[in-house]
Amino acid sequence: MEIDCASVKSKLDANENFLLLDCREQDEYDLVRIRGAKLLPMSELMVRVGELEEFKGRPVVVHCHHGGRSLRVAGWLRQQGFEQAQSMSGGIDAWAQNIDPTLARY
Repeated sequence: MEIDCASVKSKLDANENFLLLDCREQDEYDLVRIRGAKLLPMSELMVRVGELEEFKGRPVVVHCHHGGRSLRVAGWLRQQGFEQAQSMSGGIDAWAQNIDPTLARY
């Protein structure tokens, strides 16, 4: 149910048809974000999940700060029928360390 940062980067570079979902809060997103990620905070997910309906049959990669929230969100999404939901292990912090060191860390 998890995918590493390098694999996500490869998917982005290959223009694969998947959703990169940022489940952090707005203030975290405003501080630093991965280009192309859609913000849908975990705190709003239950009431806004309908916004993701078009992605139900496609891969969804969820990320947060370190990987804990995104793992919970990916599991919940799978229960809602998003069978290809995965969590990006290490979150945006691992992304900043291993993929894009220009990103701010917090």
